Amino acid sequence: MTEQPSTLYAKLLGETAPIRWQELQPFFARGALLLVEGSQDLIAVAQAVAENDQGKVGVWLTSGQLKKVEVAHAEDLLARDPQLWAVVVAPWVLVQERAEAPKVH
Repeated sequence: MTEQPSTLYAKLLGETAPIRWQELQPFFARGALLLVEGSQDLIAVAQAVAENDQGKVGVWLTSGQLKKVEVAHAEDLLARDPQLWAVVVAPWVLVQERAEAPKVH
């Protein structure tokens, strides 16, 4: 077993950052924006895409856990402006909406 996957995971984790929808719009316009379902590990999905793991990526695409951002969803993100996290796996930008932390009263 090689340490390559954990090294790649760590590299991708270090390149993941919070981002606003406004900054992602050019990538959406080019069709290069992939939405990762909130229940998935954004970095694990990015790693599978980077490694061209067709088995995992195919399952996520089929189940809708990974998909291109569609116009209706883009409009929703623009209206709500939620907290997003993104990582680049060229030519893609993978983005995930993060749930807001519960408010303490």
